[in-house]
Amino acid sequence: MRHSDRGRNNKRYGKAPERPVTQSSMIGFVVKDKDGPRFAPSNKKIRDTFAIDLRKSVENFDIGDLVCAEVMKQAIVKQVLGHISDPKSISLIAIHQNGLKAEFPKDVLAETEDMTVPELGKRTDLRDIKLITIDGMDARDFDDAVFAEKTDDGYHILVAIADVSYYVRAGTALNREAIRRGNSTYFPDRVIPMLPERLSNDLCSLVPNQPRACMAVHMYIDHDGKLTNFKFVRGLMRSYARTTYEQIQKIHDTDKNDVLYPLVKNLYDAFAILDKARQNRNALNIDAPERKIKLDAQGRMVGVEKRERLDSHKVIEEMMILANVAAATALEAKKTPCVYRVHDKPTQEKMGFARDGLKLFGYQMPKAENFSTRELNKILEDAKESEFYTIINEMVLRSQTQAFYSKKNIGHFGLALEKYAHFTSPIRRYADLLVHRGLIRAYGLGDDGLSDEEVYKLDDLCTQISETERTSVEAERDATNRFCTAWLSEQPADRVFKGRINGITRFGVFVTLEENGADGLVPIRSLPHDYYHVDETNKALIGRRFGRVYRLGAPVMVKIEEADPATGSSVFEILNRDGADLPHLEKIKISRDSRRDDRGNRPPHDRKKVNKRKEKLKSGKPTRYKHKDKKKKR
Repeated sequence: MRHSDRGRNNKRYGKAPERPVTQSSMIGFVVKDKDGPRFAPSNKKIRDTFAIDLRKSVENFDIGDLVCAEVMKQAIVKQVLGHISDPKSISLIAIHQNGLKAEFPKDVLAETEDMTVPELGKRTDLRDIKLITIDGMDARDFDDAVFAEKTDDGYHILVAIADVSYYVRAGTALNREAIRRGNSTYFPDRVIPMLPERLSNDLCSLVPNQPRACMAVHMYIDHDGKLTNFKFVRGLMRSYARTTYEQIQKIHDTDKNDVLYPLVKNLYDAFAILDKARQNRNALNIDAPERKIKLDAQGRMVGVEKRERLDSHKVIEEMMILANVAAATALEAKKTPCVYRVHDKPTQEKMGFARDGLKLFGYQMPKAENFSTRELNKILEDAKESEFYTIINEMVLRSQTQAFYSKKNIGHFGLALEKYAHFTSPIRRYADLLVHRGLIRAYGLGDDGLSDEEVYKLDDLCTQISETERTSVEAERDATNRFCTAWLSEQPADRVFKGRINGITRFGVFVTLEENGADGLVPIRSLPHDYYHVDETNKALIGRRFGRVYRLGAPVMVKIEEADPATGSSVFEILNRDGADLPHLEKIKISRDSRRDDRGNRPPHDRKKVNKRKEKLKSGKPTRYKHKDKKKKR
């Protein structure tokens, strides 16, 4: 019996109290029980199941259904959402569990019905400029377009963004719903958009050869990449072409006869200058490869592919960053309130953890008060050829603070920028919409700029959209984990996976699979029998008796012991069970203190201690251990 289970059946302690239910509305599955159907929450932190009150529940549910229920002492099924066998239920769990809402209210949809693209009017006419959109192959909306041309002093870059502020006005149901959502949320099989499709996929999508309202910024850079001048306009544009990252990269590399090549060449030449400027200011260069879950026609996961990062991706990224810097600079210059995207320096505590972890792999960091992105980039560059490059990247990433929105500017540490605001995606981020309204107010570009009421509430709005962003990130991660878990549950029981230890705890180790990035726990109970101790210094789990070592970053071979799609949790078993089988682990010199428990005691069967006690008893020397005969007399 495990130590954690002893109290439950021990008469001395009595029956363990029931876990309190902290939320009344939950998502979960209907499971079969001998006494009738029960409700099993999808939240893996809640392990109990609950009897279903059939009198108060809806009638049309069955075993295996994904349902929404109210839970107190019993569960009352309120709504049937799907079935456990339906791949669509995976995202539904993440959507409902994180309080997201897929459908738009009727009054919001009604406001979009009669909307149309505006006439030129007082807008700047950009329809003759060959602006092109560059997006992923599976993109459904195109909200930014770019153009570049050479000048005597450097380059003129034009970035045009869909004019969402023209359609989404303060005081409307559409605006209230956009604030509530805060941003779009992306799942492997669907998108929960911030705005209805009438806007996001139609009126605000910069489709080719169609007039579209836009907010645009003319930017001029010198040969060192410095932004020397800029001008914001409210215009009407017509996209010259809808292209993909792969297409643009191919045109640049091999198809010089393509009609788009002159435009593409200018974009890449301007990018080369911006990229050099990025390197010179030492923007943090964390390599976090994006993984895309591959689905079949039925929506089932069939594998994972790593998104290739091309120079064409970087072209768009650098031009969007430049536009965001221009937006923040413009609002400051006009003394107009701005929603900054801020990223503070890592805390000393986080840097301390990173310093200790990186030291294990031979990398030294300066003292917390002296570090900068330059030192972090040096470590990342030196580690590129290391087999532990992935986990070193992860350590540096985990050391960073979380970026958020604020009307107070503290700079952006990761990008090494003094001022930064989000301007380039108002279709999917409310922060960008606020920046657009600020620019309209600052430059007198219309009567729909940032209102005095919004200025007054700007702190609350920043808090709201920062929280909705975190909710979306958690929901996206949750859905991805559940898709991976569902896929693992369908794999043969004897299939072996390559992985790497990415976390050490007192109850086991966490392993990340190389094939799909799925995480799983290897519980201590599945490791060879020993008394295991967490060595914080070496970031390792060490067996006190036999010295087996499971260290952070160690490559391991595992098989799937358990994968539960309902909760999204996986349990692995390490196959190379002896520390000697794990590369680089034997390099840890196990000190005597590493064999002690948290109270400083050696394990019960420490042979050195036992033999020393026997020698003292034989020699007749004084000892603190009482002889058995004395105990009997007493």
